[in-house]
Amino acid sequence: MAGLIDKAKNFVVDKVANVEKPEASLDDLDLKDMSCDAITYSGKVSVKNPYSTSIPICQISYKFKCAGREITSGTVPDPGSLKGNETTKLEVPMKVPHSVLMSLVKDIGADWDIDYELELGLTVDLPLIGNFTIPLSKKGQIKLPTLSDLFTK
Repeated sequence: MAGLIDKAKNFVVDKVANVEKPEASLDDLDLKDMSCDAITYSGKVSVKNPYSTSIPICQISYKFKCAGREITSGTVPDPGSLKGNETTKLEVPMKVPHSVLMSLVKDIGADWDIDYELELGLTVDLPLIGNFTIPLSKKGQIKLPTLSDLFTK
């Protein structure tokens, strides 16, 4: 009897492990807004839903690192849902105070840009499986705004 239960358990585990899951990619990171106290960056995420029904997104968590240091982190709660059999575009806003960017001045150098790494966790609620987090990361360079950029907006 125990052998039959183990076989049934393994069968279910194998089927759940092979269930098709949404796929996501981190497409871009752009400067969204500048104010006197902060710069807001926007991460662009594309998520492909393989199911015919929509899937709710529980949250998007992020860590934004520059020059090896975390400069901001947070979550975007309840950003909507993924449409069935489509690719949904999501935006993840990240507000970075100027004081934090100014602490990176030594790392910026003469070219006025900094290396960044953005880590995202897209948590969706899959039927039968429950909450499933899709990890994403992207590395690149951010061109920082100059003083004239701040005063012309």
